[in-house]
Amino acid sequence: PELKAIIPEQIYGFGRKRAHLKDIILLADQSGSMATSVVYAGILGCIMASLRALRTHLVVFDTSVADLTEYLDDPVDLLFATQLGGGTDIAKALAYAQPLIRRPNDTIFILITDLYEGGREEDMLKRAAAIKASGAQFITLLALNDQGAPSYNKQLAGQLAGLGIPAFACTPDQFPGMMAAAIRKENMHSWMDREGVAAKN
Repeated sequence: PELKAIIPEQIYGFGRKRAHLKDIILLADQSGSMATSVVYAGILGCIMASLRALRTHLVVFDTSVADLTEYLDDPVDLLFATQLGGGTDIAKALAYAQPLIRRPNDTIFILITDLYEGGREEDMLKRAAAIKASGAQFITLLALNDQGAPSYNKQLAGQLAGLGIPAFACTPDQFPGMMAAAIRKENMHSWMDREGVAAKN
């Protein structure tokens, strides 16, 4: 805090390739139960935003939606811009983020939430199905931390599986490898098997 800076404990990186190889959309739940995950999402989002090969968006939500993409060049300002707590409206967040998809076949859409939907689950599933059907890669991270996902909506996770959308917990250390696999369009379940990551749906 005295330095007004974040000192990295570990360095993460992705290889530089041609301009805008992929579009990345991070849609992170900032309700109280997801506090650690949204912090990691912000830090990793800043790293990806620094790479010319990736066009990165970061959107956080509870019952309202906030697009924090403009803060991705300053992790300190970004973390202060998050407002932890409140309820959850995933359907509303998906409705905001869906138009951000400009190149579906080159878009990786990552929803970070424990899936405890405070809005209409039917609306949330319709939005998720539409994003998946557009051709975007859709991944749900039930947690982005070192503790896993101790509590999540198992029924909704199962319904996402029926749409072909994997749902699993991912550690910050595993995240770069997961993103590399997604960029290669590798089957996510193959990556999960290799890393010993259990599907939650």
